[in-house]
Amino acid sequence: MTDGTRRDGPLTDVTGPAGRHAVVVGGGLAGLTSALALADAGMRVTLLEGRPRLGGLAFSFRRGDLTIDNGQHVYLRCCTAYRWFLDRIGGAALAPLQDRLEVPVVDAARPEGRRLGTLRRDALPVPLHLGRSLATYPHLSLAERARVGRAALALKGLDLSDPTLDAQDFGSWLTAHGQSARAVEALWDLVGVATLNAVASDASLGLAAMVFKTGLLSDPGAADIGWARVPLGELHDRLARRALDSAGVRTEVRTRVTAVSLNGNGSWNVQVPGERLLADAVVLAVPQREAHGLLPPGALDAPDRLLRIGTAPILNAHVVYDRTVLQAPFFAAIGTPVQWVFDRTEAAGLKHGQYLAVSQSVAQDEIDAPVAVLRERYLPELRRLLPRARGAEVKDFFVTRERTATFAPAPGVGRLRPGARTKAPGLYLAGAWTATGWPATMESAVRSGVKAAEAALSALGRPRPSRLFAIEEAAA
Repeated sequence: MTDGTRRDGPLTDVTGPAGRHAVVVGGGLAGLTSALALADAGMRVTLLEGRPRLGGLAFSFRRGDLTIDNGQHVYLRCCTAYRWFLDRIGGAALAPLQDRLEVPVVDAARPEGRRLGTLRRDALPVPLHLGRSLATYPHLSLAERARVGRAALALKGLDLSDPTLDAQDFGSWLTAHGQSARAVEALWDLVGVATLNAVASDASLGLAAMVFKTGLLSDPGAADIGWARVPLGELHDRLARRALDSAGVRTEVRTRVTAVSLNGNGSWNVQVPGERLLADAVVLAVPQREAHGLLPPGALDAPDRLLRIGTAPILNAHVVYDRTVLQAPFFAAIGTPVQWVFDRTEAAGLKHGQYLAVSQSVAQDEIDAPVAVLRERYLPELRRLLPRARGAEVKDFFVTRERTATFAPAPGVGRLRPGARTKAPGLYLAGAWTATGWPATMESAVRSGVKAAEAALSALGRPRPSRLFAIEEAAA
């Protein structure tokens, strides 16, 4: 379906190829991936989503004449699962990668004219690909740059399969390896806050090591950045729906699942208001608290662990100016509350002026702040960072808030994250919060969907579809 409404007729009146039936609960990236993978393997699939749209927490909405993303989402070249997903839905050209990593970093605390530094890679093998950039990075002293290099080598030597890494915090490890508070702010948290949604002192060493080893120390191009040049809804809703339709998936939005239960014959009941679907396999691709509420007794040994997986918010401030104030597609900032700023003018459909999205992770202290307070906080900072903004008129300022944007990557979270399989035959879990080895990213969500689909297909004796993404382990 493509119109955002329920089809006429009962859900149990499912047409499509005969054979095994799978129900996927949740239309975010994890659910979309599971549904496509199961359908590609020849299963009859029904996808149920409670919202009026697909895409989960990576979506778009209309504001006047503009199409606005709820938040800025990026991915890296090492995000091979999400890249597979983009290819699968026919959207890769709409979210291209940089030819080579290049991140402008502005230090608001330095005098004007000396604020800009750049993190970029060269066409050299790891770790030399970042050597020149680090050696000339102006936001760290010579001694700090040398210590960063030594810490990076120590990080590369960590064994990601070591469970003790999950119990340690990244900040303490950085301190023990000679990293100053300045180095943490200007480099480690610059990357870590955006990818983990936590500062180093609050992040699991295991997850942080995974991010830095995979993104910066595995392959020269691993950290090249990609982002959608169109609204996210174009990718995760419109193109995803088209791919689902082509695969034969029946997609129902505005359809909230209220219960799942196992029948005596091994099949599953999936309850929606006024109806019940029968399924041979069920994938719960919903947030951890919602999954906890739907799990039947005995499905997990310790289901309450799901409730102990914390959440972390992300806030985005959106500013529309009457003129162009930023020439680059994005930049990162230090010495200021501002973290990352992206130009979304063309993607949103703005014809005159410029539209910037200010992406703020670790937003616990601001997530409930009034818009007026945030306006007074961020507009002066943008004027401080962008000289051209000082004479520009602000045509619009608004805020989007995701209070449970990601799971909190706190030390110990690894042992709380369940795998795709449950103890209930035919019931599987998917979501960025499951045990993918990745933090809460689009990559983690797609990987979880692949794992859930593969587990279901294996249990049903179905061959893995040849077009399905081959999961690669994190860099050793």
